[in-house]
Amino acid sequence: MRPTKLVLAAVVTAVTAAGLAPSASAVPDPDRATLLEYAEDTWRSFEAMVEPTTGLVADNIEGDLDPATRSAYTSPTNIGGYLWSTVVARDLRIIDRQEAYQRMSQTLETVAELERHADSGMFYNWYDPVTLEVLRVWPDDGSTVYPFLSSVDNGWLAAALKVVASAEPRLKQEALAIFDTMDFGFYYDPLAKPAYHGGADVGLIRGGFWVEEPPGCSILDNYRDRGPDVYYTCHHYGAFNSEPRIASYIGIATGQIPPEHYFGPWRTFPADNCDWSWTEQGGIGEWQNYLGVEVWEGAYWYYDNYVVPTWGGSMFEALMPDLFVPEATWGADSWGVNHPLFVQAQIYHGLEEADYGYWGFSPSSNPAGGYREYGVDLVGMDPDGYTSDQERTTVDIGYETVTGEVCRPPQPLPEEYGDGVVTPHAVFLALPYAKDAALENLANLRADFDVYGAGGFFDAVAVESGTVAWRYLSLDQAMIMAAIGNELRHDVVKRYFVDHEFRKALRPLMAMESFLARPAGG
Repeated sequence: MRPTKLVLAAVVTAVTAAGLAPSASAVPDPDRATLLEYAEDTWRSFEAMVEPTTGLVADNIEGDLDPATRSAYTSPTNIGGYLWSTVVARDLRIIDRQEAYQRMSQTLETVAELERHADSGMFYNWYDPVTLEVLRVWPDDGSTVYPFLSSVDNGWLAAALKVVASAEPRLKQEALAIFDTMDFGFYYDPLAKPAYHGGADVGLIRGGFWVEEPPGCSILDNYRDRGPDVYYTCHHYGAFNSEPRIASYIGIATGQIPPEHYFGPWRTFPADNCDWSWTEQGGIGEWQNYLGVEVWEGAYWYYDNYVVPTWGGSMFEALMPDLFVPEATWGADSWGVNHPLFVQAQIYHGLEEADYGYWGFSPSSNPAGGYREYGVDLVGMDPDGYTSDQERTTVDIGYETVTGEVCRPPQPLPEEYGDGVVTPHAVFLALPYAKDAALENLANLRADFDVYGAGGFFDAVAVESGTVAWRYLSLDQAMIMAAIGNELRHDVVKRYFVDHEFRKALRPLMAMESFLARPAGG
């Protein structure tokens, strides 16, 4: 039995145009002015985070933007985020074309000098932005770092290189010289998912690899048979609606990964028996075949809607790739339905289910210190949940198969939630699908909390206690810049990223599929 509660009707009125398509590209003048102010201030945080001698951006900086508080580490994602944010700042006329060129040119020159894995062309996960050395000791606490090469982090750097190559012709050669050496097939395990339910074998990508044996679990192999074996992570990226799909997209578009891989990751795990009952819920589902691959088209129940979940129920898992790829247009019956429903779920959780009065849940700085994963429990596959509050309040509606077998009985719903943590970048990601609601939510956060500084919105706020994570993260700021750029400049980041070969490889795959995601009554 699933709990009964009011449907999303009260929330849907705050979501644009029936909630089933991106909002129009025309932005009313007052909204444009507000978004431009946010972009100008957000860009100021990048100006403070960049190391002037190398052009590499720090991972984070304190809220006063004092250069002395820059972190002593950066990552491929951070570097990529700075590059695409520079393009957006230029196109919004926050900086002029020559400044943007000089900034990107310096960064690309430095990136070309960074030590990387020669056989795959991939970059290590952590570098010193001043000395450019691969980190082996963590600057904050002196702990040992085992140099790692992440598939998803390299995906974001590769995405940025494609944006720069298109946006700045003077740097096309330099950007593509790096991009063209990056082989995402090095992460692709072709035997990860053997023939399932009568379909064909299909592979998945690993989380990454080490070149030296790390402590704990690893798998010695080499999927390209090029160079020495490496130590792969023991896990694959198995959830489809998650941010690592950017690496899958790039691998497919470049021919490094076969197109069948698009249908490899799980939409949800099958709920036709109790084998997967350790996950969040059974939901609904049915088997479909695409390119010979059997796909369990599954969706999770969320207050009378059905949504294809992410792993943790967070906004950036669902919508960060959508900043670059026109998923809702190319996959009108899949992403085009699911993205607005996922946004509605986040809104409903914040305003109704948890009654915080605010919404927008995604991994971010923890207002109590450090970093934490936040999300909406019921739209995440992780059984422990990326919870939305500091108290880690979880929901367990049990696990029931599509044939009605109860594998795990439901537990009582929480009577109340605790100190909910909202991160502004999650709200900006919702702009294409709930612009009015997003702008209202941001205005309320700014009015009600000390959450806005010289570099724009601070990274997170616990809305019951009012505790603010008083710092800026380059990744989260970069998502904000891309989201605003797309809103004000007619999907400019997507237009720079997507070329003919990418469109030819990915659009037909997305057009094939229909998710079982649907709104109430649909």
